[in-house]
Parts: sequence; C-alpha cells; structure tokens
Amino acid sequence: MPQRVHLIISGRVQGVGFRFFCVDLARQHGIRGWVRNTEDGAVEVMAEGEEADLKLFVQGCRRGPRGALVRDCQETNEPPAEMFDSFEVTF
Repeated sequence: MPQRVHLIISGRVQGVGFRFFCVDLARQHGIRGWVRNTEDGAVEVMAEGEEADLKLFVQGCRRGPRGALVRDCQETNEPPAEMFDSFEVTF
C-alpha cells in the first residue's frame, strides 16, 4: 500500500546537487512526488511510494549527495493521495 512522507532537510543542502540527487534516488526506488529548495536554505520533499521503497529513499535523503551535510531531516507521514505520476524538481 502506498505511503506518503513530507521531508524538510536542512544543513548544507543547496548548491550541492541535492535536488537532482533526490530525483535519481526516487527513480531508483519507484518514488513519485517532488523536491524543491526553500527560501530559508532547506530542501523540501513530498514523496509517495511503497513502504520499503520509501524507507530506502528517506535513508538516502538523510545522507544526501557528496558535498552535502545534512544536519536535520524533519519527517512527517501523511495520508497517500496517489496524485503524482513521476518525481520532479519544482520551484
């Protein structure tokens, strides 16, 4: 059964390819949703997928790409809406 998670990732996460890392990671795990930079320097993610795949995706987001330094990852589970067809960078 699909699940949904909302992440706010902070630290050195902008200017290091974090959003595109998330897109690649999402595609590897069949995750749908979006990722974007926030005005306060964080990265925000809304992701849906099967539980096991979503866990692996979130673990990857907690590490981030080479050059990133994740200091915090706030994770909120939400009811799945199954409204995404892919995973994309939004602005």
